[in-house]
Amino acid sequence: MSTNLLARLINLFCSIPLAKLGEITRFHLMKVLCVLPLILIFFKTLVAQSAEVPKWIDLFNGKDLTGWVDVNTSPDTWHVKEGILICKGKPIGVMRSEKQYENFLLHVEWRHMEPGGNSGIFAWSDAIPFGNRLPKGLEIQMLELEWVKLHTRKGKVPPPIAYVHGELFGAGGLKATPDNPRGSRSKSLENRCKGRGEWNVYDVVCVDGVAKLSINGKFVNGIRNVQYKKGYLCLESEGAEIHFRNLKIMELPPGITSPEQTAPLVK
Repeated sequence: MSTNLLARLINLFCSIPLAKLGEITRFHLMKVLCVLPLILIFFKTLVAQSAEVPKWIDLFNGKDLTGWVDVNTSPDTWHVKEGILICKGKPIGVMRSEKQYENFLLHVEWRHMEPGGNSGIFAWSDAIPFGNRLPKGLEIQMLELEWVKLHTRKGKVPPPIAYVHGELFGAGGLKATPDNPRGSRSKSLENRCKGRGEWNVYDVVCVDGVAKLSINGKFVNGIRNVQYKKGYLCLESEGAEIHFRNLKIMELPPGITSPEQTAPLVK
């Protein structure tokens, strides 16, 4: 019921001559008239609150790269086909979101198309290329399952399999504290990623310098005390073809974030 409708009802009741109504009817009408202003206030508050409810926003429209800015890849690195964002993987680099984000929920579906593929999403990033062409930020890693086998040096112990199941870490010198330490990185507590050609679903909660990662329907990793609590999102190109779809974000209310905890704005 809209506030305008309630106002019209009040005016209607007020226009009825009370002398034409019976005692019982007049008694109930006066009770309704006393309550209606409270109902009106309630609905006004409800409408105001509903306007502030967070909503999912598409970061990728399924048609083109609107909303994204190339940082240091090439015009051929990214393209859209049949509603899927395709990254060829070369050259190594990133593209960034047009705006910075602070507290948010992030949903993304991805699949690698080559064995041992490497990629990821950077949250709270400065989007400034570092020595390895990648920026400073919180990396939410996306590795194809054969990466471990393909990158084990002869005579060396292979990296743990958890390495390819959604590690979280500060890239480019970003400081952070891992929930499940593997050195400075945080490893997933379960191996939940799917292999080449299969879609994976990441849901990420990023709030007040804390990030929690759900892989294919279960939260299994986290990191905290992240140096930046506000910055750009970056999609990574790192040597192999990867596909993205259903990339969405829900912005949450801001927190108390100092200038030192905010990545510099790109000019």
